[in-house]
Amino acid sequence: MFNKSKLDYSTFFKVLAISSMVAVAAGCSPKLDAQSSSANSDKQNLKVGERSTEIETGDVPSKTNIVYMVLDDSGFSDLGSFGSEIKTPNLDKLAKNGLRYNNFNVTPLCSPTRASLLTGRNHHTVGMGSVANFDYGPEFPNKRGSIRPEAGTIAEVLSENGYNTYALGKWHLSPTSQVTPAGPYNNWPLGKGFNRFYGFLEDSADQYRPELTEDNHSIPVPSKEGYHFSKDIVDKSIQYAVDNISVAPDNPFFMYMAFGAQHQPHQVPEKYIDMYNGVYDEGWDVIRQKRFDKQKALGIIPKDTKLATTNPGVDKWDDLSEENKKAFIRMKQTYAGFLTHTDEQVGRFMDFLEEKGELDNTMIVFLSDNGASAIGGKLGSVNQSMAYNTIPENIDDILDNYEEMGGEKAGTDYPAGWGQVSNTPFKFYKNSTYAGGTHTPLIISWPAGIKDKGAIRSQYVHVSDITATVYDMLGIEVPETIKGVEQMPLSGTSFVKSFTDSNAESAKKTQYFEVSGHRAIYSEGWRALTMHVKGEPFENDKWELYHVDKDFSEMHDLAKEEPKKLEEMKKLWMKEAEENGVLPLSDLFLEAFANVADDSPRARSSFIYYPEMSHLSDSASPPIINRSYTIDVPIKHKGHDEGVLLALGNHKSGYTLYIKNNQLVYEYNAGFKRYKIVSDKKLDEGELVIQFAFNKTDDYAGIGSLYVNDEKYAELKMEKTLPYKTAFEGMDIGKDLLYPVSPEYADQGEFNYSGYIEKVVFKLKNDLLTAGK
Repeated sequence: MFNKSKLDYSTFFKVLAISSMVAVAAGCSPKLDAQSSSANSDKQNLKVGERSTEIETGDVPSKTNIVYMVLDDSGFSDLGSFGSEIKTPNLDKLAKNGLRYNNFNVTPLCSPTRASLLTGRNHHTVGMGSVANFDYGPEFPNKRGSIRPEAGTIAEVLSENGYNTYALGKWHLSPTSQVTPAGPYNNWPLGKGFNRFYGFLEDSADQYRPELTEDNHSIPVPSKEGYHFSKDIVDKSIQYAVDNISVAPDNPFFMYMAFGAQHQPHQVPEKYIDMYNGVYDEGWDVIRQKRFDKQKALGIIPKDTKLATTNPGVDKWDDLSEENKKAFIRMKQTYAGFLTHTDEQVGRFMDFLEEKGELDNTMIVFLSDNGASAIGGKLGSVNQSMAYNTIPENIDDILDNYEEMGGEKAGTDYPAGWGQVSNTPFKFYKNSTYAGGTHTPLIISWPAGIKDKGAIRSQYVHVSDITATVYDMLGIEVPETIKGVEQMPLSGTSFVKSFTDSNAESAKKTQYFEVSGHRAIYSEGWRALTMHVKGEPFENDKWELYHVDKDFSEMHDLAKEEPKKLEEMKKLWMKEAEENGVLPLSDLFLEAFANVADDSPRARSSFIYYPEMSHLSDSASPPIINRSYTIDVPIKHKGHDEGVLLALGNHKSGYTLYIKNNQLVYEYNAGFKRYKIVSDKKLDEGELVIQFAFNKTDDYAGIGSLYVNDEKYAELKMEKTLPYKTAFEGMDIGKDLLYPVSPEYADQGEFNYSGYIEKVVFKLKNDLLTAGK
């Protein structure tokens, strides 16, 4: 069950006045009780194969490749063709050769958007009501972190129609507790219809040392000079594509290319950061206004659009200290350089397609999965673990990492003020149902089928409509069953008419939204929404009403002027929620990292690992947060033996148990403080049972002790441990892969233990809800 302990961590989201998005709340999450039902209405269901368009079968090349490209956490205005000063020439070229959709909408979070994109259905309906890291348990059947088998993916459908299917980059569509070297694999890419996969399975990755998976097994990071994950996945995508067109030239391919960019940590070689020297010295207020003006000049927003007011908690740039400005400018340069680097990789792939004669018959769909994030808070971040545990960093620590920003030591995230710029002209951010969270760029390029090159389309489009449109364009019917499982109807509606008709009517008439208790409903040019106040009853939330056909940036709340319309919209939201399995509601978010559902593979009191085991993700490791536990390691030791017995995490946070100079050492890095327990007594030779014991004395606090053969060697009071997520790198037995947890052995590679480890045994106590005093 969910941890109900009260936390005393302050959060910068409270300062931002958007604590309803990510702030910590005490007590149980309120929920709106209603009977949940899967979407079975066909009011928006496309009967694929019955074309809704003037594009006939003869107009579609016999071989049409499909490529989905997805950016992470990039706002509406970040591309040059959508108003930005950031250099994105290749994506701008894509826009010039295709169509830009300026009324495109996604869910406000990454996993739900990706689930909706790949299935053509609403995200709650398919089981992905929140991110795949969070399993809310059986009480919330549509928030279990996986796609239901009744919702076949486009990869599964296209593979039955002669396509080879490839997925690269970020997956984040399998319960992260299942990211283990032993699966289960049914929710991994190969279990969802892809022939090949290369990337990472969790929500984010270090760009220089990612936890890589190929197909169904983990692999080491390639030994390449200047390695970067974005470049690596495009290298691999070219390899997959060239294999396809060489060996099976008549077979089209479907490729899902999901970059880790622009999610934090923002990491890119220094030359890309320096490319933007001086560009952001004017600050976020001026840059935001410039983007807004450029958007109007481009015609990407209506001429009468108003720039949304400054978000709560974002200071005026001129009021900031020079120290803050210095740090914030460098953070924004890092983000911009990261995007330019990503754009270069897109360009390499496009050049490859053109060189091989495949560009004209390839439809490329480019989008961002949600709006830009505010998790960087007031000051930004140089430590992802602290940001995700809602622990503020201070400006001195940030400036100490100034020269390291964008590198291995300090992957950054910018302050919320720059997130607001990315979301120009809208208000708020990712994980809200305002347009800042849901309204992102969409580019579709298909030279063989789209002739109105460089044009802008304003039809209302939802992410679930993309796959429905592809099916319609190709004349492919969704099978009644996949792998023997009866399929649910599509939620998406085809907008393929807009490819040839700029004045085509919007096919999507109604679309609901929900994330972390925040709700919204769109219906024929109107939009009602609420920003939920965390911990308060949902029925007490204040709703707002916007006529978005006339008020593009949601500036004029008409709730008081149009009360009947608002009530109509609220009732429509409830109808859609009941049909799509949105209920019951929950307002938990980052707290859910620490939740372990009763039927989770982690819902055990003991775990045994052997030194030959492959790297295990943090999300699948024993859930030690806020509880007492022991770690026992039987070894055979000689006086000269040393090395890591167990390590989880990296230089930003985590824990490690190791032997050095024949002394036993345990370190716990909480990001804001490093606890180090060292035995004064040297280890004897022979068969030893090493133990680390954590005895909880209060919430997130306790006594850490080291034992050898039941004899206490050392102990230390640990005042505060991390509340939600221990680390963004997983566990190794007998070594420390990727980044070292401890600086004490950082210059010794993996620091493999030179003696013999029999096994590692975790034993957890059930004292989550009460302190063990």
